[in-house]
Order: sequence, then C-alpha cells, then structure tokens
Amino acid sequence: MRSPRTDRKQILGWVMYDFANSAYTTLIVTFIYAIYFVSAIAPDKIYGTALWSRGVTLTALLTAFLSPVLGALADHGNAQKTFLFISTVIGAAGSAMLWFVKPGQVYQALIWFVLSNLAFEIGMVFYNAFLPDISSEKNIGRISGIGWGVGYMGGLLAMFVAMAGFINPEIPWFGLARESGANIRATCILVALWYGLFSIPLFILVKSKPCNQIKNNGKAAIVRAAFTDLKDTFKDIRSYREIVKLLIARMIYNDGLVTIFAFGGIYAAGTFGFSFKEIMIFGIVLNVAAGTGALIMGIFDDKLGGKTTIQISNIILTLAVVLAVCAPGKAMFWTAGVLVGFFAGPNQSASRSLLGRFVPREKENQFFGFFAFSGKLTAFFGPLFLGILTQIFNSQRAGVAVLAVFFVIGSLILSKVDEEAGTAAAKKYQ
Repeated sequence: MRSPRTDRKQILGWVMYDFANSAYTTLIVTFIYAIYFVSAIAPDKIYGTALWSRGVTLTALLTAFLSPVLGALADHGNAQKTFLFISTVIGAAGSAMLWFVKPGQVYQALIWFVLSNLAFEIGMVFYNAFLPDISSEKNIGRISGIGWGVGYMGGLLAMFVAMAGFINPEIPWFGLARESGANIRATCILVALWYGLFSIPLFILVKSKPCNQIKNNGKAAIVRAAFTDLKDTFKDIRSYREIVKLLIARMIYNDGLVTIFAFGGIYAAGTFGFSFKEIMIFGIVLNVAAGTGALIMGIFDDKLGGKTTIQISNIILTLAVVLAVCAPGKAMFWTAGVLVGFFAGPNQSASRSLLGRFVPREKENQFFGFFAFSGKLTAFFGPLFLGILTQIFNSQRAGVAVLAVFFVIGSLILSKVDEEAGTAAAKKYQ
C-alpha cells in the first residue's frame, strides 16, 4: 500500500488464491459437507448441529491463539509465503481425508474438519498480509473487493462442478454410489484439488518482502525477536488505538457472519426443508450476490471509506437475520439470503482493507494475525449460543435469532473508530 504503483501480475496471483480456497468454505463449511455431517454422519439433526457448532468453536479458539504468534514469526523470519504454503497443503490434504469418513464416524469427521479448517484460517493470515504490499492507498479497497469477488466466483464454479458432476446426476461421475453418500463425499476430493491447483499462481507471482534475519541471526533469534515484538506491541497498544477499536468491533460483528456461513445451509435444510439440490441452487445465488456485492462495494470503499462500507453492511445484515428468523416460508428466506450474500462480501473486504490502511509495514503479518485473532477469539459465541438455543427451544429459529445482536453491538463499537487518525498513525510508524 506504500507504493503508488501496483503490479498486475502480483494482484492476479493474489486474487487467485481467494479463487482457490473459496471452494473449501463453500462446499465444506457451508453448503455440502456441513449438511451431510448433520443429516448423514451424525445420529440426528439436532445433535449434529450441536456437534458441528463445537467443531467450529474449537477451530475458532485455536486460530485465535495461534495467529498472532505465527504472524510475528512471519514478519521476522521472511516466512510468510512458507507458512502460507504449509497451511495450503494441510488444508487441501485435510479436505481430501474427509472422503474416507463414513456415516456414524462422527469424531473422525470432526478431526479432519477442524484440522483442515484451522489450516484454512491460519493461511488467511498470511494471505491477507500481502494486501498492503500489492496495493496503494487509492485502490486498496477495490483490490480487496476484487479478491473477495473472485473468491466468490471460485466458490460458485466449484459448486457448479459439484452439482453437475456429483449431486444432480442419477449416476454421478465415476459411477459413485448415492446410497453410501460417496457422491457427496467426493466433493471433498474436488475441494482438495481445486484448493491446491488454483493456489499455485500466488506462489509463483507474488513476491515476498526482503528479510535477512534468518541468514544473519538464525532461527532461534527470530523466534525470540518475534515474541519480543509481540510483547512490545501489547505494551505500546495505545499507539495503535484505532486498530484496537476496529479489531474489537470486528470481533463482535464477525461472530455473526462466521455463524451465518457455518449454519446457513443447515438452517435452510432443517427449518425450511431444502433438499441438497435446492441448497446447491441457494448457494449459487448467494455466491453470485456476494461476488457482485464485493466488487461493487469495493469501489465505494475507496470513495466512502472502509468504516462507512462496513456500517452499511452491518445494518443490512441485521435486517436480513430478522427476515430469516421471521420468514414463514422459502420466499422470504430467499430474500434474506440474497441480502446476506450481497453484503457479506463487502463486510469482510472492507474490514480487511481498513486494517490494511492502519497497519505499519514492518508488522503486517503480526497485525493480520491479530485480525484473525479478533475474528476468532469470541467466534465460538455465535455457534455456541446458536447450538445451545437450538437445543433448549428445539428450534433452529431461536438459535439464528441471536445473530442480529452481534451485528448491532459490533456496529456500535465501530462507530468509535476514527479512520483518518488510524491512517495517519500508520504513516507515522513507517
């Protein structure tokens, strides 16, 4: 973000990674495997929903505590791309292992899901930290929006392949049996291949920041320096006041968003009786809406500012949750879903670009580690409360209703962020 020029090849490589890993969130976390787990692997839908919520919760907690440390290590050891590569390999391999899990093997499914999901989330720390280096102050919102938009296109295309080859045909590709769920589990192999193949451009085209600490000081010195830097950051936290307020706000409103992603398909199936085919169509429409929203609002991000863009999305997301809870049938639920799709992308994209405007260059991975930390530290609250309220009231509507509270509280905290002050502070520490 510090250079007025941006390298189009690096931008292409960067956005292709979003194209690659979005297959994971779309097919496994949200629309296919999550529903298969609840309806076929777990003994019943209520128990399955509760177990899936605990898997998401565990991933969130592990991500929260590992991200800042690994981010600091990457800043000091020129390990950003190496850490991203390792995370990508584990995420893809863990996805592939879900193919082997059969109905009734609940804990095997949860183990591979948590491992692959953790790798995905940790990888996003290093991926996001490239954003300030490939963009300028004038286009960081647009590039972030393009990344989210291309990512949703990746999820959309992966879902189309899954529908065309494994979900819809009477005889799925490769003659996979429907009775054993082999056609559903095969989408996990699709995710693994998609994730691995389309991430390659980033590792070829995006440049790492120069750093000589490994060569000059050795790995042990880098570890010590990373932990010292983390300690110093906490000591000097008042110098990053706007970042802190942004991260606290995001910690709340992102809880609602994460929970929507994790349980949207489950809610559609359990409350409105969506079939796998209907969920696929629903997922396609949401991805189209989300990609369009990210691209359009990315332009507004650069013109109106990241804070305003986030606040607009929080308001609409709150209304969408209320619609989804009150919906008497599928038609109103569809309306709520499209609203969520259109404004979910801008919410995430503008949060990322706003932090990119605030972070000092020498601490990009560390602060994007805190970004992941803020997105995951309390992220268990959404899934946990949703799962508990679903069990208490024996109703998924009761669980989903709590999500509106997260968007309202997050929006109120974000109103205290001074975008101009945060940008000025980042320049001061260059």
